[in-house]
Amino acid sequence: MSDESKDWYEGGLSFSCTQCGNCCSGPPGFVWFDDHEAVAMAAAVGVGVEEFLHTYARKLRGKWSLNEVKRDGKFDCVFLNRDGSGKALCGLYKVRPQQCKTWPFWPELLVSEKAWKEASRKCPGMDTGKFFPVDQVRIIRDSNPAV
Repeated sequence: MSDESKDWYEGGLSFSCTQCGNCCSGPPGFVWFDDHEAVAMAAAVGVGVEEFLHTYARKLRGKWSLNEVKRDGKFDCVFLNRDGSGKALCGLYKVRPQQCKTWPFWPELLVSEKAWKEASRKCPGMDTGKFFPVDQVRIIRDSNPAV
């Protein structure tokens, strides 16, 4: 029996996005992306890759990360759009980076039930909605490029 079979979330987890934008806003952070994702995002924005990188990204630790915009004391992803109704929408949702697609099944949130519960206080979609069996949680977790 592997150690992985002893994860606290062995029974699976639930999550459905409520479009609150909390995962895209807060303290300064990183949204890593690779060259293929840069091409897709640049095309979605309607600019070349070089212009996309110059305008919307920064190179940190040898990797590319999306820029942030400071709003109301928080740092929002440059592509986070608030529609005035309380919903927060990703301007690049269909081509968003893999790191974004893996939320909230990030390794640092799955390390303990306490870490998951702490994050769920800011994310109303955690522990509600669609059920993810443990094997699916692990696949999503392991596809996060920040790992």
